[in-house]
Parts: sequence; C-alpha cells; structure tokens
Amino acid sequence: MARIEAKDLRVEFPLYHLGARSLKKRLLARAAVRVRTDEANRVVVSALRDLNFRIESGERVALVGRNGAGKTTLLRSLAGIYEPVGGELRIEGSVGSLIDPAAGMDPDSTGRENVRLRALYRNLDLAGQAALEEEVTAFAGLGEFMDVPIKGYSAGMSIRLAFAIATAMQPQVLLMDEWFMAGDAAFMEKAEARLVNLISGADIMVIATHDMDIARRWCTRAIRLDAGRIVADGPVEPVISAMLSEVA
Repeated sequence: MARIEAKDLRVEFPLYHLGARSLKKRLLARAAVRVRTDEANRVVVSALRDLNFRIESGERVALVGRNGAGKTTLLRSLAGIYEPVGGELRIEGSVGSLIDPAAGMDPDSTGRENVRLRALYRNLDLAGQAALEEEVTAFAGLGEFMDVPIKGYSAGMSIRLAFAIATAMQPQVLLMDEWFMAGDAAFMEKAEARLVNLISGADIMVIATHDMDIARRWCTRAIRLDAGRIVADGPVEPVISAMLSEVA
C-alpha cells in the first residue's frame, strides 16, 4: 500500500548575490513573511512552510493555487528533487514523476542513449533494456531523431521522449505537472490514453495544475497552497469553488 505523509515540512532556498546590506534590509522588509535570515546569516526564501498532510492509497490529489504558491516546489519535494530543511516527509511505494521533461536527461546524448541510460538507472537486465528501448521508440514516434542529441530537439520532441520514458513503467505513486499537455494534438490524443492507464494503475496520483477542469476530471481531493502554506484541503469542488470565488 502506498502512502505519503508530511509533518511540519519546510523547504527553503538561499538567495545568493545579496551583498549590499541595504538591499538585504529592503528585501526582508518587503517580504517578511517568506524571506528571512537563517542561522548562517543567509537570506532564504521559505518556499514551503510547516506543511502537514497525509495521502492514502486510492487518492487522486490536485495541488492548486496561484503562481508562486508552492505547488511545483511541493511536487519536486515529493519526487526527491528538493530536500526539506525541516520536518518529516515519508513516502511508501515506488515513485514515478512527470514533472520536468529535461529532468534526468543528458542533452549531449541521443534520444536512444538517454533511454539506455534510464534502463541502467532502473537496473533492468538486457532483455528489459531492449524492451524499454523498443517501447519508448515506438511510442515517442521520433523516427531517425532517436539517434540525434536531444539538445537539438524542439520542445515538443523533448516532451514526446520524456513522456514515453516516464510512462513506460507503472509506479505506485505518480507525480505530475502540466508540461505533459504541451505536445501536438495527435500525440496528446495518444498520450491521454496512456495517461488514463497510468493514473488508474497508480495507488496514488498527485498533480500540480492551474487547470480546474483537469482537477475536477481526474482528482478526488484538492490541496490549495498560498505563500508556501496549505490554506485548504478537502474534496475538489468545495476547494476550487472557494478559491475561484476569492479571485473573482
């Protein structure tokens, strides 16, 4: 059974190149809520502050809120990209992420070489490596560009490859951001069918989104963030309706 639990979770980012003391004072004065000086006398941004929540097996959770609220930071913390500076974060179950199409990719390697690198990372045997390469190549539909360094890919081509790699194996905990919606129409039609299977097969799904239609369609619960804190947590419709009414 998969589970995610956070207790007093905090994530902070230091702000470098603030050498002028007067600039530091002005910054702290203007943004005292989320910007502070830490124990090492560095100016840091409190990206996530004292988050407490539990996500159980079977839940489909939308992270909602305005830009800068902390949605993507929380998603990346769950994926292990950002390390908390305080509190506890425990995740039970295998994790798969559709967060950043460039994450884990080597831009100087070809698409095919990146697939092989991912297979090695997953400790697949030779048969598993070959199967992964065949599946990704067929689904991505990049043809001869599979043997071109991905730094020469367009944004759409990068998304195709990243999506095909990320969805080739079924995780217990599925983490998603909205980048996967940026492909061309024909690819997204095919991708959506694959997403439906991936979501239905996951024990837990968490998605950061600005699209309330996605939240309503795919999720059973919404966690609303604002200034790095949870301000609402519950069934999708009440949380979204309250948020939209405040904006209006």
